[in-house]
Amino acid sequence: MKKYEVVKSNILFNEIIHKGKFFYNNYFIIYMLAAPNYKPNFGIAVGKKNGNAVERNKIKRQIRMLIDNNKKLFKNNFNYIIMIKKDYKTINFKQKNEELINLLRKVQNEK
Repeated sequence: MKKYEVVKSNILFNEIIHKGKFFYNNYFIIYMLAAPNYKPNFGIAVGKKNGNAVERNKIKRQIRMLIDNNKKLFKNNFNYIIMIKKDYKTINFKQKNEELINLLRKVQNEK
């Protein structure tokens, strides 16, 4: 995930959460909102229930890697916020990847 693909503004972050559509499973919540740009932008939110700062940063690094590996599944012209649920730490990385892919396919099928 490149720096220009990150949702930086707190106002935009909150707008995506409050006005956007959302999809969820046991490990992720994905909010999406239409945007005027041609490439998707991403924000990652990890709550304090997921551990201390070191553990939360590790989760964010994993999510960035999952986003990079599955970038073709994200629709263009949308901004995304990916929130991590507490159960995220209970599964291994391969299962995390599969759960994210399944959720993104659910997002793609929804219109």
